[in-house]
Amino acid sequence: MRAIGRIRWVTLGVIGALAALTGVAAAPASGATAPPRVDLRVLVVSDGTPWVDAISQQLTSEGVPITVIQAGQPGRPAITDGFLADQLNGTPWAKFQGVVLPNQAPAGVTAAELASLAAYEQRFGIRQVDAFTYSSPAVGLNTPIFAGTLDGVTAKLTTAATADAFRYLRGPVAFEDNDPKIAESYGYLATPLPDDPTTGAHFEPYLTATVPGTNTQGTLAGVYRQGGREQLVLGFGYNNFQQQYRLLSHGVVTWLTKGVHLGYYRNYFSVHIDDVFSEDSRWSDVGKCTPGEGDCAPGVPATTPVRMNSADVVNAMLWQATHNYQLDLLFNAAGSDEAVAQNGYDPLTGTLLALHGSFRWVNHTYSHAFLGCVQDFTVIPWRCATDPATGQTLYVDQQTISDEISKNVAWAGAHGLPIRSDELVGGEHSGTFILPQQPNDNPNFLAALAQNGIGWLGLDASREKTQRAVGPALGVPRHPINVFYNVANPAEEVSEYNWIYTSRANGGSGICEDHPDTTTCITPLDPRTGFASYIVPKQTQITMGFVLANDPRPHYMHQTNLAEGRLAYPVLDAVLSSYRSMFAANTPVTNPRLADSGLALERQDAWRAAVNAGTVSGYVQGGAVTIQAPAGIEVPVTVPEGTKVGGAAFGQQYAGERSAYQRVDAAHPTVALALPSAPYAPQAAPAPAARRS
Repeated sequence: MRAIGRIRWVTLGVIGALAALTGVAAAPASGATAPPRVDLRVLVVSDGTPWVDAISQQLTSEGVPITVIQAGQPGRPAITDGFLADQLNGTPWAKFQGVVLPNQAPAGVTAAELASLAAYEQRFGIRQVDAFTYSSPAVGLNTPIFAGTLDGVTAKLTTAATADAFRYLRGPVAFEDNDPKIAESYGYLATPLPDDPTTGAHFEPYLTATVPGTNTQGTLAGVYRQGGREQLVLGFGYNNFQQQYRLLSHGVVTWLTKGVHLGYYRNYFSVHIDDVFSEDSRWSDVGKCTPGEGDCAPGVPATTPVRMNSADVVNAMLWQATHNYQLDLLFNAAGSDEAVAQNGYDPLTGTLLALHGSFRWVNHTYSHAFLGCVQDFTVIPWRCATDPATGQTLYVDQQTISDEISKNVAWAGAHGLPIRSDELVGGEHSGTFILPQQPNDNPNFLAALAQNGIGWLGLDASREKTQRAVGPALGVPRHPINVFYNVANPAEEVSEYNWIYTSRANGGSGICEDHPDTTTCITPLDPRTGFASYIVPKQTQITMGFVLANDPRPHYMHQTNLAEGRLAYPVLDAVLSSYRSMFAANTPVTNPRLADSGLALERQDAWRAAVNAGTVSGYVQGGAVTIQAPAGIEVPVTVPEGTKVGGAAFGQQYAGERSAYQRVDAAHPTVALALPSAPYAPQAAPAPAARRS
């Protein structure tokens, strides 16, 4: 990102501009009604429960500014009329566009504070989310007809929900049941009270389910409207990682903010296939190691390496066409050159080049060489070699690293592969630190990145979860999908999986016993069925967790997983089919290439830093949105469908909304954006004071 300069204003819909653009009249004069100013910030009153934390995390993930008050914390700010609202130059000023409470009357919040919140919401049309609430008349429901675990229940969004903030979902919402021995979800099913015409009370069900063991329908969530207020009532507990909440979380944000907020939401899913053109070593079930990788004891028989063939390439192309999805192939051109030199022709190369336009291509270095320290394989595991005279770590030199980068770029150019020369993923993510052997980045690697103009560098998200600068480049952490690089059929995958994830008593390595903080021991899997019955569902669940978390970080597998048993496809099929069964066509998975994933991470980090620093703010007034941010910041904005800027639609369509990053700079200090309607109610202006005669 460019350096942040002085603060500028971006006006997304100045009232006078709206009048010119849309014919909507400007704000009425004093004595009529005046639209209130409503700040684009959400108030979260927390009691530390997982459901409140989950909503806070979703708001933060999307980029919505929040103010969090801990309900039970001594000395916290009191929620008074003045805390919630004020006036600016005679204009009513609401300081929060939405309110999140643990329930409709949480402990630690006084009756006076609840009264202030109710009056505030009623006055300005501010919505409230009750994060997990017992069904009762206080929220428009009868007492529960069911209270208990919801594991394995499939709830359904109503037509009212999918016509409103949950329009991005198809309808079914399955509650997870990951372990039959453990209760994972608890909630209440109830029926709405009859409407009350005298108070305008009405409860609109949004999420319903059948009472377990019966045919009786009950409501799990819905909107309670009464006395000019609106509350989204959620009648079940959850945390930020449970899939049922992940599905609903964006809808909660959209409903709470009336679809107008700072923030940007996407469901990202990119898959990199590493080591294309190369061959990879194969796991040994006998030795419980990988011959050729420096981790086998002497005497372990060699195994046959795994390399894709032409039929695997054609299958990948056809799979993409069937699934409307594109893979990124990360290539090592030396594998092709070596095969051609040995055989005179390489069918794999011929097929990949003939079909090269079907895939995206990324530089994975020429020969997949290790680019960090000089490795010493005289011990297991390997260590970094050191200078005998000084004891200093010996690193691979800059020229070797530069050749690995540039030779692959030159090969791509000579063979017509469409790559971005500023993208790179090192073999084994080498060059950057790897613990415990190499605690620092190779300084020669950083120099080679600069020499070759690398701007985006793939990192291993299991080692580095966040983006960082790596010399001149920005890192792009990649999630590994746990189908191993050194296996090509289900039996091999299960063998290695059992070795890593079972105890010594069960024939495993005991790694899971030695590192219980990161690895859980399992019962050994059946070699015949364990891949399909356990590994595929587990990897699908883990991958879906990232897809549904507004997480741009790509995933990676290896060319071995497209070969022989083609182990990648059951996982990819399950992720895409599961996603598409739950999400409407207006919310496709977003599949960026490496550089675009990096840009998305950079934007998220820059926006988060600006929000945390308090240098950004925004508000709605009538049909206008005004944002204050430092020059150089790209501001994420989400607005309803039908919003226009300069007569054209604003942003891009996604999830039934319009959204985009709007750069604040000297060239674009003001942008007029017309909302389809004013989201917050106009206020009666005070009567003019009587003049003396």
